[in-house]
Amino acid sequence: MELTALTATSPIDGRYRSKTESLDQYFSEYALIRYRVRVEIEYFIFLCELPLPQLADFPRDLFPRLRAIYQEFSLEDAQRVKDIEAVTNHDVKAVEYFIKEKIDQINNPALHAAKEFIHFGLTSQDINNTSVPLSIKEALQDVVMPLLERLQQQLDTFADEWKDIPMLAKTHGQPASPTRLGKEIEVFAYRLRQQLELLRSTPITAKFGGATGNFNAHHVAYPAMDWRSLANDFVRKHLGLEREEWTTQISNYDNLAALFDALRRIGTIIIDLDRDVWQYISMGYFRQKVKAGEVGSSAMPHKVNPIDFENSEGNLGIAGAILEHLSHKLPISRLQRDLTDSTVLRNVGVPLGHIVIAIQSTLKGLGKLLLNEQAIRADLEQNWAVVAEAIQTILRREGYPNPYETLKALTRTGAAISPESIADFIETLDVSEAVKAELRVITPNNYTGI
Repeated sequence: MELTALTATSPIDGRYRSKTESLDQYFSEYALIRYRVRVEIEYFIFLCELPLPQLADFPRDLFPRLRAIYQEFSLEDAQRVKDIEAVTNHDVKAVEYFIKEKIDQINNPALHAAKEFIHFGLTSQDINNTSVPLSIKEALQDVVMPLLERLQQQLDTFADEWKDIPMLAKTHGQPASPTRLGKEIEVFAYRLRQQLELLRSTPITAKFGGATGNFNAHHVAYPAMDWRSLANDFVRKHLGLEREEWTTQISNYDNLAALFDALRRIGTIIIDLDRDVWQYISMGYFRQKVKAGEVGSSAMPHKVNPIDFENSEGNLGIAGAILEHLSHKLPISRLQRDLTDSTVLRNVGVPLGHIVIAIQSTLKGLGKLLLNEQAIRADLEQNWAVVAEAIQTILRREGYPNPYETLKALTRTGAAISPESIADFIETLDVSEAVKAELRVITPNNYTGI
């Protein structure tokens, strides 16, 4: 069957295509080839800027035409690379030959004379281990981070809007010292903010050092050149990455593993948010906006299910599992290299696709929330026992004998605790009138801390 949204095996390319298609520009086969062409071209330009006698007279005004090869890279160009690969049976070598074909189409003798400096001194992993990190960096900054920042902003907005709404806390699923709804949302905003900073600070690095990482070919051709420093400059200035200075034939992948772990932690926080909001909806603290024509259940007409949070949780679970495998597997390679990293790296876009789906679902769910402040206050009013902590703490301050045990005896009899029973209890205490007055004003609605 022809590949369409209906025939795709992966839901990323099928059911959720509309949510993930922006990632095509970073993780598709077309995108990988384009990134490889980009690295090869930028490296060739970099060599032309060095004091190499064979390139001393290379016309600099050709640089824009060279860059146009990857800037205007088309699906037809990608197919040409695949056609060459069908002969070479080597994907990166096919890219080299493709670029040389493009150079042959430019009528310039100096360029033709210099074309063997395409891929000069490199191994395929110098191209792969720069192309993939570059695609990840740009996908994060263009697609993933804006979504995470939208989520952060939405949580900040809710935290501010609901900062004065008292709410019964639940620890171990049981009524606990009251809190405020805005503060509980701020917990997630704070956690997300902290982990986003760690994600931003994680270096995105690349391997670029020749066949086994030692610049063997570079050094034998030009022994007077400081290839380590030059490679550092190329990777930093032309690609915006940092070079790993000591490697085998492939990247160490340690920083990429750290990046995947950072994304996984962020996913865990969002799952925690999804589950809590789901629970608040089931408790009636939130209602959900109803959209005309939508069906909540095929059998029960009344239902409006919190499916957006469930969808997010499921997608983040898949993303986390793949990210965990990537971070565990990639830093391990037999001796100077094996090929297991190659096939694994082709799946980097998959967890990012599930993350993109998940964040959009969480944002959609948050956008449907309708605060039911009446239900929140009713829950507080039915749980006056939670002020026992406040009363016993003030009694401790006053040196009252056995205050914890006294309040325990009051609140664990099985009888309902009401405002009246608390008021009656206060009157039995052998404390000053000033202390009693202090205790009388404590309610579940105002015992919310700072």
